[in-house]
Amino acid sequence: MFIIVDERELVTSGYARHFGQEGISSAGFCSGQFIDWVDSAVETDMLAVEAFLIGECPEREELPKLIRKRSQAPVIAMNEAPSLEQTLGLFTAGVDDVVRKPIHVKEILARVYAIRRRAETRRDHAVVGPMQVFFDGRDPLVRGEAFNLPRRERRILEYFVMNRGRRLTKSQIFNAVYGLFDDVVEENVVESHVSKLRKKLRARLGYDPIDSQRFLGYMLVG
Repeated sequence: MFIIVDERELVTSGYARHFGQEGISSAGFCSGQFIDWVDSAVETDMLAVEAFLIGECPEREELPKLIRKRSQAPVIAMNEAPSLEQTLGLFTAGVDDVVRKPIHVKEILARVYAIRRRAETRRDHAVVGPMQVFFDGRDPLVRGEAFNLPRRERRILEYFVMNRGRRLTKSQIFNAVYGLFDDVVEENVVESHVSKLRKKLRARLGYDPIDSQRFLGYMLVG
């Protein structure tokens, strides 16, 4: 889920509509509502947030500080006019990126994935059950042995690991793995690649670690 903070309902509803077209849920708040929500949201709701988008609102440099008390999800500020002073102030406040409107939601998704990937790369790898999954292009290991995968399937597995515990739609996987401007790949190819990955994981692990729910998407569960 993406959280959009802006005083103008036209902006929040517009982005919610565009995210919906990409198969991604979102919620819009004005700054006052958002502050109340951050203070009262249960932990499961906070874990479901993939990123925060901060538009025009009062004292918006204070919002990243409030967010960081509850979540490590990427925070992206959206500016309507270029201003070096404002941009530097937002980075100082703790945002992960500053973009200029108008910006397409697919570019936002690509930027969020890049932020998450950089954060995971600092860890070098993650361990999921008997798997050791790397974030530097190396093939994963299963019980210490190399698990050779085609590039697309390896990147899909990395994306699942980065978002372990979150349910991912085909649109999200498409935008993150196949790239923003990869016109030669259609979204329905995602299902084929995920299916091949699951078959190989079952063969190596003895079980399927990816839960699939029709209309809801996929989630790495073990």
